[in-house]
Amino acid sequence: MIKSEKLRRFIDDDMPFPRSSGLLLHPTSFPGRFGIGDLGGSAYRFVEFLEQSRQQLWQILPLGPTGFGNSPYAGYSAMAGNPLLISLEILQGQGLLDGVDLNDLPDFPADHVDFDRVIAYKMPLLLKAADHFRTHASIEQRTQYETFCASRAFWLNDYAFFMALKEAHEGASWYDWEPEIAHRKPEAMAEWHDRLNDQIFNHKFLQFEFFREWENLRRYANDRGISIIGDVPIYVAHDSADVWAQPHNFKLNAEGQPTSMAGVPPDFFSDTGQLWGNPIYDWDAIAANKYEWWIERFRSLLDYVDLIRIDHFRGFCAYWAVPQGETTALGGEWIEAPGKEFFTLLKQELGSLPILAEDLGVITPDVEELRDRFEFPGMRILHFAFGNDPTNPFLPFNYIQNCVVYTGTHDNDTTVGWYEQLPEEERRSLHDYLGCTGSDGIHWDLIRLAFSSVGNQAIVPLQDVLGLGTEARMNFPGKAEGNWSWRYHTDALKPELGDRLAHLTQIYGRVAKPRSHD
Repeated sequence: MIKSEKLRRFIDDDMPFPRSSGLLLHPTSFPGRFGIGDLGGSAYRFVEFLEQSRQQLWQILPLGPTGFGNSPYAGYSAMAGNPLLISLEILQGQGLLDGVDLNDLPDFPADHVDFDRVIAYKMPLLLKAADHFRTHASIEQRTQYETFCASRAFWLNDYAFFMALKEAHEGASWYDWEPEIAHRKPEAMAEWHDRLNDQIFNHKFLQFEFFREWENLRRYANDRGISIIGDVPIYVAHDSADVWAQPHNFKLNAEGQPTSMAGVPPDFFSDTGQLWGNPIYDWDAIAANKYEWWIERFRSLLDYVDLIRIDHFRGFCAYWAVPQGETTALGGEWIEAPGKEFFTLLKQELGSLPILAEDLGVITPDVEELRDRFEFPGMRILHFAFGNDPTNPFLPFNYIQNCVVYTGTHDNDTTVGWYEQLPEEERRSLHDYLGCTGSDGIHWDLIRLAFSSVGNQAIVPLQDVLGLGTEARMNFPGKAEGNWSWRYHTDALKPELGDRLAHLTQIYGRVAKPRSHD
């Protein structure tokens, strides 16, 4: 069973997900002098802002190590953490870095992440800290490290080996390595493991430090009544430890290439659909192994978050499979997936499931039935609501209680940017619905609309609280590069913003109710 006390607050009440609100912000967006947000002081100040503004939820994007394009949804591991989020100042405070190590900083931009420059600067310092730990760690520290490695052995050993091999092959994808190691032949595995022993240790240490820092931050949030919503991308990257280590879970040919690729048919974001390129799961093989990989994935995530948002939930009901070689998603087909069987078994293994379902896109009755069978809240996006159709499910008067209301998500423009580009007909529809013309700031009008709705949860991207435009957008779906880089400035979280958010939270009944300690 899941043991988090903060998790029980959500799953022991009469309602699985009590009325609450929160903010969406990925840790890379924290301010700071090292070019990328990390788990140091700015993270704790953000938690304090959540507490001041009486929020109970903090939603993040996937925390894994990112690959090409820096997308959190295309990481090198479905279960590892991103070492770039490790705080150099915390490492220095532990004596793992010297005082002079942090003196000569590059001139990093303050409002976005330059990932290439951050990696070039930060990784040598992280490896220096790993080397110092290897040679100077106390007995107590070594015991903590070994306990961590044993508890995460299901994924950690493969991940650390994979990353060491990737570095030894100058970043090449695993399916371009020599066939013997690409396909995990025992003699090659043993030879490479001996050769890369120090590098494997480095990656294990970085995971140890990441999860130590994250768990401290999570505890700080939980102690202030704030629960963290993690994110599970339904698919994993082809060039990942998961596919390399367990190829039997995926539809691959003899060379390790996908026989069909993941994506979605034409939708709001693209007339030709979205061709993601991830390998499709071999659900028959996964089911034959009692869904072990998927269950361990959820178990791993629940070690460091309180609730889980499943990205592309409809893929557990049926998924869009595009034949290898296609250049768009138009040529795909829907194939049934065993979601009902999987979630039944997952509940048996882990107990009550604190899951939110991203049910956007092409949603059919069978997807709704799967979502409702397990009482997972679905998502409602205000940016999709306005026009001339009163049956639009994104209009607030059509909501049910068991849903999560967003102004927009990481895939949308900011509310200010969205409003500025809104067609005149939809803008009139919005004004009529609001009964105003957005003179108070359209972002605050939509925050109020989300908070006042009947939906049990309301979540707002921090960019909307700050009233920022398209320049602060996190992701442009279908655009391969230039995403995921937005950061806010150090002085952005002004007390008056927190007070205003707290006021809306109070008047619309989203403040935590005192719990009995009987």
